[in-house]
Amino acid sequence: MEQQRLREAISSAQAGQARGYEALLGAYGPRLYGFFLRATGRHHDAEDLLGELTLRLVRRLKHYDHRGRFEPWLFRIAANMVRDHLRRMRRRRVVVSLSGEDEFGEPLAERVAAKVAPVHAGVVAGEDAARLDEALGKLDIATREVILLRHFGQMSFKEIAEIAGSPLGTVLARAHRGLGELRRVMGYNDGTR
Repeated sequence: MEQQRLREAISSAQAGQARGYEALLGAYGPRLYGFFLRATGRHHDAEDLLGELTLRLVRRLKHYDHRGRFEPWLFRIAANMVRDHLRRMRRRRVVVSLSGEDEFGEPLAERVAAKVAPVHAGVVAGEDAARLDEALGKLDIATREVILLRHFGQMSFKEIAEIAGSPLGTVLARAHRGLGELRRVMGYNDGTR
């Protein structure tokens, strides 16, 4: 979003006008959703986080002093929300009953015993995304955040450094190390993939 339109949208939203919020969410919503989706791996969680971010934006925007740093400010809020969400998820216990059936009528106990998921349309396309989500989950939180902000939040390294409160060199090192680790985990180091 160009700076003049951004200033107008922020001023409009700060004045309580819905069109200002709509302009901001229209401009940044898809990137934020992509960031949340890759960070959590679940559409439902990404939608919830985007909704929660919208509420935070409504509450906090009136205190925002626009000096050309809106995008890092917004993504800092998003990154903090993801950190909180991941902490909550680690603490949450999940209880699964194997006595029922999955969404395709298959007994869950048989699926677990066979260790084979049923084949569905679209599985092949989803395998790469699932592998990426799994690989991202193996990165430490700070490195994962840099990768997600850079590649799914479309942030510059300078903006990421500002968001993370880290030196630019540290952010660049995390990105380099994280991408190398993703290549290794996903099997792309040998040039065959």
